[in-house]
Amino acid sequence: MAGKSKKKITSKKKISSALSVGSYKNKIVTFLETHDRKFMLLEELQKKCRSKKNGHENFTAALSELRTEGVILVRKGMKISLCSRMNCHPGTVSRLSRTFGFVMTDDGTEYFVPGKFMLGAMPGDRVLITDIPSRTDEPEGEIVDIIEEKGSTLSGRIEIVDGEPYLVPDTASRSHLIISLRESVPFEEGDKVLAEIVYRGRRHAEHKVKIRLVFGSSEYAASSAASILMMHGAPEDFPEDALRDAKKISEGGVQDFCFNNREDLRDLCIFTIDGAESKDLDDAVSVERTDKGYRLGVHIADVSHYVKGNSPLDKEALRRGTSIYYADKVIPMLPKELSNGICSLNPNENRLTLSAFIDLAQDGEMLSYRFCKSVISSRVKGVYSEINAILAGNESPEIREKYDCVRDAIPLIDELADMLIAKRARRHTPELDTPESKLVIGENGVCVDVLPRERGKSERIIEEFMLTANEAAAKLAREKESPFVYRIHETPPLDKTDRLRELLPKFGIDCPNFTDFKPAHASAILEKAENTPYYEAVNLMVLRSMAKAKYSEEPLGHFGLALKDYAHFTSPIRRYPDLAIHRIISDILAGYGTQWLGKRYSGFVHNAAEKSSGAELRAVAIERECEDCYKAEFMKSHLGEVFEGRISSVTEFGFYVTLPSTVEGLVHIRTLPEGEYDYSEPISLTEKFSGVSYRLGDTVKVLCSAVNVSEGQVDFVLDDDE
Repeated sequence: MAGKSKKKITSKKKISSALSVGSYKNKIVTFLETHDRKFMLLEELQKKCRSKKNGHENFTAALSELRTEGVILVRKGMKISLCSRMNCHPGTVSRLSRTFGFVMTDDGTEYFVPGKFMLGAMPGDRVLITDIPSRTDEPEGEIVDIIEEKGSTLSGRIEIVDGEPYLVPDTASRSHLIISLRESVPFEEGDKVLAEIVYRGRRHAEHKVKIRLVFGSSEYAASSAASILMMHGAPEDFPEDALRDAKKISEGGVQDFCFNNREDLRDLCIFTIDGAESKDLDDAVSVERTDKGYRLGVHIADVSHYVKGNSPLDKEALRRGTSIYYADKVIPMLPKELSNGICSLNPNENRLTLSAFIDLAQDGEMLSYRFCKSVISSRVKGVYSEINAILAGNESPEIREKYDCVRDAIPLIDELADMLIAKRARRHTPELDTPESKLVIGENGVCVDVLPRERGKSERIIEEFMLTANEAAAKLAREKESPFVYRIHETPPLDKTDRLRELLPKFGIDCPNFTDFKPAHASAILEKAENTPYYEAVNLMVLRSMAKAKYSEEPLGHFGLALKDYAHFTSPIRRYPDLAIHRIISDILAGYGTQWLGKRYSGFVHNAAEKSSGAELRAVAIERECEDCYKAEFMKSHLGEVFEGRISSVTEFGFYVTLPSTVEGLVHIRTLPEGEYDYSEPISLTEKFSGVSYRLGDTVKVLCSAVNVSEGQVDFVLDDDE
């Protein structure tokens, strides 16, 4: 008995002698820090940690956790080093093209990674990256380890080579990838497909895939758009509980009891102005003349009345972040029962709103503002093109009759907008030109035309009114010291403004003297470039020098608008930040104090700002990539035709030309006249011996030589007469 008892005690001692995973992690880091060389062999580390007998499992788990956390680097499974000693940074693969990728490190630095240094990593993968010499002064790196594989899907098209099908991926590799036919769904040559990696190599070209889904022919932009949406994780159908809530709200309608504690503005001359196709009408306006100037009313759909915090609708709206618009389609942030129904400010229907009344002086300066819960009934669904016709004095009798009920208001809104535009000029807001495209989609879903989106006076009127209301909303939050979601645009980074100072003289434009770059400096640069052949090029350079606008809980101001206070208040149907601040403003109006607001909303605004910024980036990428595919589809019918355009971007491999229609295509350096070309970033490509130069902003004639709808690419060659 005694022997057995002793044996049990010994067994317990053995179990208790094994260190925990956390203890092994501490030991591993300590031994690596004190080791006289950068790398330590795994066997030596095991001996020092005394893990071989009964701690092997916890030791291995500790190594795995340290590697996943980006603390250690494991080379060939046998050599271990601290990332800090190897100048390695943990990060995530954020973007990938065929020949390069980008990694966003945990400290927020984005690295450019040449394809040969990607190690086969896919978007979403957690990696370790180390610095390499940069060719552009931007951070450039090499992936030295993939510490967690997350990205396993990619899109592409099917190509048959020597009777065998291959995947030509949209990103990741120039090579054709082998397809595992046994594991794939049926597909045909030319199909646009979604593939999943079933085997990973050390290079992208070595990956093997199976085909999971077929979108349709890669010759159609609609197939590529479906692929883009899926690859970006765009939201699809609404969850059942959100749809159920939306249906219940819609069926309930706007009842009289909803008007309690609201100002009744149904007798006020209020109307909407939107595009002819718009169905989600979330803003309406009114203007009155006062003794001191004007009273502008901006009346926004009170979506927060229906979408309560943390409800199924709210959770889904936060996940989506924004509505996504592409071609003639929309992926809404809210179900259509709300976005096109009870929340849309349709004419002659009672609608619940959150109104901003802003008193303005004769010169457009803001005197005061107030917000209130309200009920309105819009007089008419105004359309930009029709209002523009009225302002130009060439409206049809039908338009004149339609707007008879708001006839007196139209000259007044025009007058006030002129005051606000002049005020914008006084604060030296840089008037950056950002052309937008209008895609004309035929009945068969094919793009039949591409046009520059026209922006008339009525579009400018609504823009100025919305900016004024947005500014007032941000001022209210600052005044009440309440947590808020601000729209911020920070001062351009110093390295970019220095680059601007260096490049402008090459276009014959003197750069203003500055220590701190201010909106007035950007405005002065654009004014100097106006009426010169290089205005578009300078406009683009100034635009590229800017920081990206985003959402923040900190009121950091808006550089591009030259405003100290700014938020997004006017589109709660299609943007979550607007819905978020409506909820906060409603509680301010209800009388809740600073302390209560702080406790309730501090964490909320941080989360809303962060997620909304990410959702916006996703939406912009989807809209841009889809637009490229539809433009390429349109250009298929114009192969071989000659166009005149401007050089909009210069690279070491050629230059891009933008046509008046807004279609952009690449003139590759290999198609230029034979010679040796010097690249002066980002200004020009110049042939050494002839001196022939292709400069940013130059007008050239090009022939459309090739189109790839699947990848959204258009290729040009210089016309023979050039």
